[in-house]
Amino acid sequence: MNPAELQALLLRVVRQVAGPDAEVADTSVTLERPRDRDHGDWASSFALKLAKGLGRVPRELATDVAALLVQEDGIAEADVAGPGFLNIRLDAAAAGELARRIVEQGEHYGEGDLYEGVTMNLEFVSANPTGPVHLGGTRWAAVGDSLARIFQAQGGIVTREYYFNDHGSQIDRFARSLVAAHRGEPAPDDGYGGAYILEIAAAVEADYPGDLDALPRAEQQEAFRELGVERMFGEIKASLHDFGVDFDVYFHEDSLHASGAVEHAVQRLRELGHIYEADGATWLRTTEFGDDKDRVVIKSDGEGAYISGDLAYYLNKRERGFERNLIMLGADHHGYVQRLMAMTAAFGDVPYVNLEILIGQLVNLVRDGQAVRMSKRAGTVITLEDLVEAVGVDAARYALVRSSIDSQVDIDLDLLTQRTNDNPVFYVQYAHARTRAVARNAAESGVDDSDFDASTLTHPTESVLLGALADYPRVVRQAAELREPHRVARFLEELAGHYHRWYDSCRVIPLGEAPVEPVHRARLRLNEATSQVLRNGLGLLGVSSPERM
Repeated sequence: MNPAELQALLLRVVRQVAGPDAEVADTSVTLERPRDRDHGDWASSFALKLAKGLGRVPRELATDVAALLVQEDGIAEADVAGPGFLNIRLDAAAAGELARRIVEQGEHYGEGDLYEGVTMNLEFVSANPTGPVHLGGTRWAAVGDSLARIFQAQGGIVTREYYFNDHGSQIDRFARSLVAAHRGEPAPDDGYGGAYILEIAAAVEADYPGDLDALPRAEQQEAFRELGVERMFGEIKASLHDFGVDFDVYFHEDSLHASGAVEHAVQRLRELGHIYEADGATWLRTTEFGDDKDRVVIKSDGEGAYISGDLAYYLNKRERGFERNLIMLGADHHGYVQRLMAMTAAFGDVPYVNLEILIGQLVNLVRDGQAVRMSKRAGTVITLEDLVEAVGVDAARYALVRSSIDSQVDIDLDLLTQRTNDNPVFYVQYAHARTRAVARNAAESGVDDSDFDASTLTHPTESVLLGALADYPRVVRQAAELREPHRVARFLEELAGHYHRWYDSCRVIPLGEAPVEPVHRARLRLNEATSQVLRNGLGLLGVSSPERM
């Protein structure tokens, strides 16, 4: 019996006790894990929520429900504690059947329908094509890709999108920096430095079909702009691919201005009555939707203001059919959220539903107790390649995902290279590798799980392990709903701990010449179920599940 089935059973019994005229909402009957597992497998505080409305005393209501619930198949005990808390213990067979279900469902165990059929556009990283992906972008690569996988596990139709910032002054500065490198000049004061600029400049020199030095400086700059941006963006895409992150769409900012998308968006807002002219400029009346001031869309010189691209891009996403649009931004964009929500409302959409902004905090690298601040290649910032070179893809992705995006995170490079239980990614991956070793040893010893008797899984560590496995679908759903993939990582660490303790207490292979008994076969099935959940969870984080370590 899984948590959803138990919750449905409990709700039915509660409604039976409450009577046909009582209104009992689905959400009023919930389950949670007791802190002390000696109290049972599950607990519910429904009586404290419902008693007053039903004219009952909470403890008496819980007692009446317990008396009926214990008569149901799969319920071993139902006891009332305190003012009206109901503690429930499943019988071994009902709990153990979960292992069969997990193995049968395989990679699909844990999937849900929270976003079934919902079209979702998830935009993340979107680093300027003027340098390697820095550490903040690397965090978004890991978190964004994990979120996409989690949304897909909940039925979402997800498009991963990279917003290619190829319009604006930063591209001019990049091109000037490449020209300076080519000419052996110092980088411009507002330009870009680092060894990568020299590398890109050299690549452009090799790729250009003619004589760059024969060109006037202005034409030379255009050549470096076109070929340099192409080369830099190619490196960015290759780095992300090696990091396990690929995008479905690379959207060019410049296309918004070249295609007339900005004018289209302004006209739509004008038709909705939210555009006005003042001081020679075109304004969006965002104060009607909670912004602190109205925003200039088209400046008095006819150039689009920064928000003009946002208007066009958002409308473009909606016209491409995306119901939910999520954009991941750095901490320095926090003050920009309200105007984007006002923009969403101006288009007639629902802020925080049709458009969501996720703000991520900073990442610091630490080695030997000291902050790592310089990149060998980029010079001024730590890059994706630096992190991967130091700890590898799996450790990098896991470390960046396992903390809430709301919190600044310090990544200890020394810890992530250790093969010890103090290293969280090693701890989880080692648990999976151990499940595979158990399976191999069982096969060599003639233990199989073809005859599965769930009722033999009676050891306390088996109850705890099964309880954790049962909780996995809820964790995935909650991670999707709250946009918090770190919940999956923390769950996996807890599951790994439960598995290691079970492994130390329960044998899958008989000792010596002892015969294979039903409990050994059942434990092998439990081992395989745990292996599957570890594999599924690591897969949602884009982290591998090694067979051996």
